Amino acid sequence: MAPVMALGLKVEVSGLEGKERDNVLALLDIYQERDAAGLDLPRVRALHRLAPQQIRDALAPFGLYRVAIDAALEQSAPPDGPWLARYRVSPGEPVRIGAVDYQVRGPGEDDPAFPERFPMQRGDVLLHADYERAKSELRYAASANGYLDYRLPRHQVLVDPEADSAAVHFHLDTGPQYHLGEVTFNQDLLDDGLLQRYLRFAPGAVYDPDLLLELQSRLLGSEYYSEVEIVPHKEARDDEGRIPIEVIATRNKANKYRLGVGFATDSGPRFSMDWRRRYLNRWGHKFRTELILSPRHSEWNLDYRIPVQDPTRDYLTIRPQSVYDDTASRKGWVHTVQFAHSRLTGEGWRRTGGFDFRYEDVAINDAPAQRTSELVPNISWSKTVSDDPVNTNRGYRIKYTLLGTFGGVLAEHSYLSGQIQFKWVRRFAERYRLIARTDLGATLADSVDDLPASRRFYAGGDASIRGWDYDALGPIDPLTGQTVGGRYLAVGSLELEREIRGPWSAALFTDFGNAFDPDYDQQIAYSAGVGVRWASPIGQVRLDLAFALSKDNDNGGWPPARLHIVIGPDL
Repeated sequence: MAPVMALGLKVEVSGLEGKERDNVLALLDIYQERDAAGLDLPRVRALHRLAPQQIRDALAPFGLYRVAIDAALEQSAPPDGPWLARYRVSPGEPVRIGAVDYQVRGPGEDDPAFPERFPMQRGDVLLHADYERAKSELRYAASANGYLDYRLPRHQVLVDPEADSAAVHFHLDTGPQYHLGEVTFNQDLLDDGLLQRYLRFAPGAVYDPDLLLELQSRLLGSEYYSEVEIVPHKEARDDEGRIPIEVIATRNKANKYRLGVGFATDSGPRFSMDWRRRYLNRWGHKFRTELILSPRHSEWNLDYRIPVQDPTRDYLTIRPQSVYDDTASRKGWVHTVQFAHSRLTGEGWRRTGGFDFRYEDVAINDAPAQRTSELVPNISWSKTVSDDPVNTNRGYRIKYTLLGTFGGVLAEHSYLSGQIQFKWVRRFAERYRLIARTDLGATLADSVDDLPASRRFYAGGDASIRGWDYDALGPIDPLTGQTVGGRYLAVGSLELEREIRGPWSAALFTDFGNAFDPDYDQQIAYSAGVGVRWASPIGQVRLDLAFALSKDNDNGGWPPARLHIVIGPDL
């Protein structure tokens, strides 16, 4: 049997442009099936007969009702040549609104929530999308302002194509206005007094479904509950139209565990264990404890949180922590217990203020270990804004920190230290991202020797100046040639990234700056390099080769280079 030859078909639509043409092509079956396998001549002729009406239906939403169409189906070079379906469209003048019959009746007819005029007016082109949008806005205004029984006794558009005119009729009967009543909680986990603080409204507020959706979201976001159902008991409303609200909540699993492995050049291979206890008692206390083990940085911490005020934004925290570092310039233990109050402001800033009790036993370079203890009041403000915190196209992260202590009272020496950390990401020209970063710090103290090792500034490493080891940069003691840390920090970075294919991208970067101290001579360090990026589900995997351009090179040739590997989110 001879094989069936595919029927060649070309479709031409002229006389239209922009959104009108796009909509016609989207709804025109003969255009959509022009390359379909098995397309035969009877099917083409059937689709051609349907095409004029499909074109008219596609143009009606744009107010075009007097559409003239010249349609033709012909074969070039018979008997085996391809077929051509041609449609010359004359859309005509759009229909305009000639009359608007807009009425709001009922107890809420004077409520300013409803506009005095219908959003579409006489003389406007009849666009069906605009009409549907106006109708949706008015229905939302009714439901969001407590008119749950509203009706639309008449809502229609009558079109007279001959007169190029349309009449819009929209009647809304508001019905009675309802209010939110008392909120009761059906659950067996938390104290009702704590749960009442999740409410953003008081009994008597106008019934707004969005307020109830927000309450549901806040309760689910607390992680106390796995399911939250909001049940309005309209049948139990009182004479003032107050509707009691019942919240049915199912407690979440109490414990969450996580094991992780990773790698970063600064710390080497890393193993972590995380235990999160979502609730401890009826007052909503919770904690998270984490253990991180690596050759150069190991840490244990426990974050115990007590919700206060608005429990979704404010909490007290008690945070014991033990850290062991073995870096290029220091080695030893730092033990801390932090007591703080943390609050999220309306502008998105997280403000945390409190004090740390700190004991450290750290050796700087080859010197004997310094054992110090101090009580340090501190405050910080931080904010993160991004379209995606893991793989960011547009966003930034900023943090301000201020801390200090008093010699002879809370510590051996007095000092006041401030630091600003900022990172900014912006995508442009589709395939490119520009990433900028800066760390600035300053400490007021009589001498850097008065500062514990953990309060001194250092530079170098994956998140500082690439091309150098972690904490390898800073003021250098001229007698020993070793880095001792400084009272000032100024580090910056610029990076240009370009997508190559799929999740893969390449980067060019430069880092510059250093840690400084007035008692020591120190130069600005700078590096440049290239990198490869892979956008993984947990954040970018970054592989960078950085050249330490300002580092002395006794062997000549290329500047010393260092490979940096980091896994994690952009912000």
